[in-house]
This record gives sequence, structure tokens and C-alpha cells, in this order.
Amino acid sequence: MHALKYLPLLLCLPLLAQASSTYRCGSALVSKEAPTSEVLNKCGEPSSRAFLGYKEVVDAYGFRNEVSVEEWIYGPNNGMYHFLRFEGGRLNEIRSKRGQ
Repeated sequence: MHALKYLPLLLCLPLLAQASSTYRCGSALVSKEAPTSEVLNKCGEPSSRAFLGYKEVVDAYGFRNEVSVEEWIYGPNNGMYHFLRFEGGRLNEIRSKRGQ
């Protein structure tokens, strides 16, 4: 009966493993909020780049601003693809997915 209360957590574990706050490329490590120039210097040119458009953001002072959104894909590395999303020139999200 006690195992049932942990079932929702166990079901979420595979989802949690897909997102990360850092990305290792070779011996270098980049973290969220890193600028595109740092990622490019440490990791090199991605396998592909896609401009996704613009996103409206609101800063801490309530000002609205549009920022560009890009996705870079690295891989496959040992069968894994790594998707890096940049908003306003800063690394915002890191996801990984096993290739087919």
C-alpha cells in the first residue's frame, strides 16, 4: 500500500531525465543563461540551427520586450541528440532525446 503513494513520482522520473541545467560538450560544460557566443566557443558549430521566431517577455520592472528564439541541435553523440533553446541570445533550455 505504501508503494502506491510513490507511483506518481516514479512515473515522472523519465520526464525529469530529459531536461537539464547544463550541457557537456567534450571537456567543456555550459549552463543555462550562457550567451550564444560562449556555447559556440565551447561546443563548436551545432549540427543544425533553427530560428523559431520571437517571444514577448516581461522583465522584473514590468517592461515588455520581444526576444529572438533559436534552437540548436548537437548530435548524435552516442545515440543522443541535444536540443539547446536560446531566448534573447541566452541559453534557456537544454533537452536530450535518444535518436532512432
